[in-house]
Amino acid sequence: MILPIVGYGDPVLRKLGEEISPDYPNLKETISNMFETMYNACGVGLAAPQVGLPIRLFVIDTTPFSDDEDMSKDKQMQLNGFKRTFINAKMIKEEGDEWVFNEGCLSIPDVREDVYRNEKITIEFSDENFNIKTEIFDGLIARVIQHEYDHIEGILFTDKISSLKKQLIKKKLQNIMDGKSRPDYKMKFCNKKGR
Repeated sequence: MILPIVGYGDPVLRKLGEEISPDYPNLKETISNMFETMYNACGVGLAAPQVGLPIRLFVIDTTPFSDDEDMSKDKQMQLNGFKRTFINAKMIKEEGDEWVFNEGCLSIPDVREDVYRNEKITIEFSDENFNIKTEIFDGLIARVIQHEYDHIEGILFTDKISSLKKQLIKKKLQNIMDGKSRPDYKMKFCNKKGR
């Protein structure tokens, strides 16, 4: 089932996500719905707060990035079919040089900005079967994970840009809160009347 994506300004996007246990209600269905919602919105990642759930859960599928012809075949293969569920994730380490990439967010439609992030991460998480893993990721996969991890920490990519850039996008952010943004997927806006 496709869920409405929560828009910028909703308090749930600023909450620290709560850990969940294997008996969390309808967990398998929630994960399935999140993937379906993400694909419907042409995203590569989606965190539970973005569908109104203040829990430590996010899903990613980097396959769309594998179409980039400027990328090496090895990198394309690494990204193609990389589909994961992260539950109760804890960032262990972020290292390596910071590099810039133009990021967007399904909760902040029509806003894209350059964001600096470390190139390599070590993260501990449970998969959808609650098997605990500690893995190292780099490049675009690490970036997508960092972006979604920020969501379960109550952080948005717009928090990582300069105050000047924040001023420049202020009107766009207000339009999102007021429901004046028109993405081609279902959204829930925080200030829209009769939502």
